[in-house]
Amino acid sequence: MTLLLAIAGILIMVVGIAVSIALHEIGHLVPAKLFNVRVTQYMIGFGKTLWSTTKGETEYGIKAIPLGGYVSMIGMLPPNQPGETPSKARNQYFQTMARQAREDAAAELTVEDTGRTFISLPVWKRMIIMLGGPFMNLIIAVIITAILVTSVGVATPTTKVHDVFECMTETTDAEAFDAECGPNDNAAPAWQAGLRPGDEITHFNNQPVEDWDELSGAIRQRANTETAITYLRDGQVIEQTITPVLTQRPVLDRFDRPVTDAAGNVETQPVGFIGMSSLVENQQQPPTAAFSLVADQIAGTFSVITVLPVKLWDTAKVLVTDGERDPTGPVSVVGVGRIAGEAAAQQDIPVTDRAAMLLSLLAGLNVALMVFNLIPLLPLDGGHVAGALWESIRRGWAKLRGKPDPGPFDIAKMFPLTVVVFGLLLTMGILLIVADIIKPVTLF
Repeated sequence: MTLLLAIAGILIMVVGIAVSIALHEIGHLVPAKLFNVRVTQYMIGFGKTLWSTTKGETEYGIKAIPLGGYVSMIGMLPPNQPGETPSKARNQYFQTMARQAREDAAAELTVEDTGRTFISLPVWKRMIIMLGGPFMNLIIAVIITAILVTSVGVATPTTKVHDVFECMTETTDAEAFDAECGPNDNAAPAWQAGLRPGDEITHFNNQPVEDWDELSGAIRQRANTETAITYLRDGQVIEQTITPVLTQRPVLDRFDRPVTDAAGNVETQPVGFIGMSSLVENQQQPPTAAFSLVADQIAGTFSVITVLPVKLWDTAKVLVTDGERDPTGPVSVVGVGRIAGEAAAQQDIPVTDRAAMLLSLLAGLNVALMVFNLIPLLPLDGGHVAGALWESIRRGWAKLRGKPDPGPFDIAKMFPLTVVVFGLLLTMGILLIVADIIKPVTLF
C-alpha cells in the first residue's frame, strides 16, 4: 500500500510538472500569436517527437524527454550582414556558428512573413512574449496557494502548548522534549509554572498575546525576569509567574532558517527561554494571503540562487563523503518526485494534509521555475529580456546623440556565453540527479 501511494504521489507530481511546463510555453505562445508572429512549433519536452498535430501554421506536439519545452518563432535572429566574415581566428568557430544560426533562421522565412518575425517586433512586445512564460508560472503558484490557504489553511504556530520540557538539561533544544532529567537538573520554567500540553497562553507580562510570534518575542525579552503568565486549561483561567532562563538560541532569518557565519557555523544570540513548543494548526486565510506567501517564496528562491554555486559544491562534496544532504538545498526533478512520493506515502498523515503537501510542492516548483527563468543569461527567458533591454538602451543612446539606429541586438553574438551557460545547466542537472538517486533529500 505504501509503495502504491508513493508511486501515485510521483505520478501526480509528474503530471503537475508537465502541466506547468505546458502552461509556461502557452505563456509564450499566446502573446506571440496576438502580436501576429508566425509560430512554427509548440512542443512539450525534448528529443524524439512522440505525438504531434498541425493546426493552422503551428505544429503542436509532445517529445520523449519531459524536462522542458519550447515555442519556435520565426525570425528570432537578424539576417547576416553582407560581406560579414569572422574577425579573429580564435573567434572563428563561434562566429561561424552564429552565421549558420542566422542562415537557418532566414531559411524559414517566406514572402508572407514580412513584418511577422519576432525580431521585427518593438522591444516591449518581445519582452511581453518572453516574460509570458515566467508570468504563467507565477499565476499557477498564486492560484494553487490561494486554493490551499482558503481550504486547508496555513500551518501557523499558535499560543497553545504542544510539548513542555520537564527540566533544563545540557542537551535541551527544540526537539529534546523526551530527554531524561538528572537529579541536579533544574525544572524548566514552563513546567515549573504548571504549563502542560494543550494549555493556551492568553497573557504574558500582563499583556494579551494573539499569536506565537508575539508570545515568543515577549519571552525572549524577559530572560531572568519573573513575569506574570495567564493560560487556559479546559476553560479554566490559571494565573502564574514564570522566569525565562537565559540561553543561546539560533539566529533565524525572515524565512525561519538558521543564519550562519562565514565559517558556516550557526549564529546564536542570548534570549529568554521557557522550555515549550507551540502547537501548529492550519488556519484558513483569505485568498489575498496567497500574494504575500508567494512573495516570500520568490524572495527565498532568489536568496537560494545567490548561493547556488556554494550549494552545488556542498552537494558534490556530500557525494564523496559521509555527509548528509542539506534539506534546504537544490534538488532535481528526480528529487522533487521522490519528495512527492514520500509525502503521499505517509499514511499517518491525513489525506487532506498529504494533498496539501503535493500542491504546496507544485506551487513552490512553479516559483522556482519562474525565478530561474528570469536569470539574465541565454538560453533562459531572462537572457532574451536582457538582450531586448540592451537593444532599447543602445537605440535610445544613439537617438540622443543623433547617430543612426544601430538596429536590433543580435543575440547570436552571445552564442559563446550561451554554450557555456547551457553546459553549466547540464552539469548542474546531472549532478543533482545523481545526488537525488544516491543521497536523496528526505523530509520524513
